[in-house]
Amino acid sequence: MPSIYLDHAATTPLSPAAFKAITAQLQELGNPSSLHTHGRATRKALEDAREAIAAQVGCLPSEVIFTGSGTEANNIALKGLWWNGKAKGKSLVVISAIEHHAILDPAHWLETHEGAEVILAPINVHGVVDLDFIQDLIAKRGHEIAVISIMHSNNETGVVQPVQEIVLLAGDIPVHTDAVQSFKKVPLNYKELGVTALTLSAHKIGGPLGIGALILRRAYEIPALLHGGGQEREIRSGTLNAPSIVAFSAAATESYPSAAVQTLRDNFITALRTAIPDAYVNGEASKRLPGIVNVTFPGTQSDTLLLLLDNANVSASTGSACSAGVHEASHVLLAMGHTEVSAQSSLRFSFGAASTQADVDYVMSVLPDVIATGRAANKV
Repeated sequence: MPSIYLDHAATTPLSPAAFKAITAQLQELGNPSSLHTHGRATRKALEDAREAIAAQVGCLPSEVIFTGSGTEANNIALKGLWWNGKAKGKSLVVISAIEHHAILDPAHWLETHEGAEVILAPINVHGVVDLDFIQDLIAKRGHEIAVISIMHSNNETGVVQPVQEIVLLAGDIPVHTDAVQSFKKVPLNYKELGVTALTLSAHKIGGPLGIGALILRRAYEIPALLHGGGQEREIRSGTLNAPSIVAFSAAATESYPSAAVQTLRDNFITALRTAIPDAYVNGEASKRLPGIVNVTFPGTQSDTLLLLLDNANVSASTGSACSAGVHEASHVLLAMGHTEVSAQSSLRFSFGAASTQADVDYVMSVLPDVIATGRAANKV
């Protein structure tokens, strides 16, 4: 039986270019902060990678701050921007109700430990943040808002959010966006978006695990979470992970087959609607990433479906991999109007650059039986 991986939103296979880059750099000696020949050679490789990533996302090389993950970049941005605002008497944090836990949890931490007030902007039934709510909130309490953080696209539904419109509404209020899922999948330009800060992660685009980046406006200073050697504009101290950074750059400069991935996604949805007519896809169809499909299967339990699919050699997910194993309804689907029952009857299938039509065909050859078995088990 083939082994089918449809969880590219959780992590992606290391691309051949990234594999080649990381293995080559692992054999090079030198701390990039050292002034001798070995150190300077490593620094050059690292700075070349910084320039390449900056070119891909439309920012200056000096605006790229390397971190150990997207989660760390989100924490640096949200906490740092809030602390800046707090120094000016502003205590309000505005985020959407569908943020990844890498934003939800630090926002909660700021509320619990630092006295921040956190407001969750609501989402409509299509999974798009309510712009009218944000506009009204800014009109009434804009002088209190320290930071707004709205993800560029949702990791569970793939729905792209109106970040540029939010930036225009925000005016001088700092805006951060978690663009981990969007990078390379849809057009993403830091300068054009106008945000203050933007988060990226390598392992979502064929790069290695454990390396991310925060894009932060040039000369913009925020308090650091880590203190030590003063690397990365003194915002993220620590010896830089040159092998992973070079591999991140290699993955970032590869072309992503967005059109081909979207075709696979659409073929999957078409076959799904024929084979399982009462299944329905969550999220605004015209504003979705090319590879993500979040589907509700009435009368099922998602954890059961995952096990049945895994037994059929298909890897999918119930949503964020960071919340796997937690038997709770998706906060994203609940925010879109789902009930606890329907939210726990949903699966995420995510296609990537390595996916093929054969993957779609195989999944659709086993999915109807999986759903039938899952429904039968749910009635017991």
